[in-house]
Amino acid sequence: MKVALLSLALLGAELAIPVADRFPKLNVDALCKGRSAEDKAMRISEVQSVADCIRDETAAREKLNTIWRGASGAVRNRCHSEAVALGSLSYLDLLTCIQMADDLKKPAPATASKAPSKDRRTK
Repeated sequence: MKVALLSLALLGAELAIPVADRFPKLNVDALCKGRSAEDKAMRISEVQSVADCIRDETAAREKLNTIWRGASGAVRNRCHSEAVALGSLSYLDLLTCIQMADDLKKPAPATASKAPSKDRRTK
């Protein structure tokens, strides 16, 4: 019994290591072909061709590669975990998630007050 618990503890410890410390390597060809096959299986028209999907994912991978290290480990892990949980791990999903997290860190622009000025000079 103790051996089984120790094995489970060690397995759990391995899972606790952040998976997003390194840049993800995804098989874009398989991802895009899989999406196309899902569309066909569900008898819906193909939303995007495999070639267009590969082009978009490759462009997203290049952009993501430039911002990946700049994102905090917590954000990278959250984005990776959410994409895996949704079953949609793609460079586009990761890029969007990290960009949204970055946008949330920025302060909102100040809005101009539409209240009348207290300084009412008359001529």
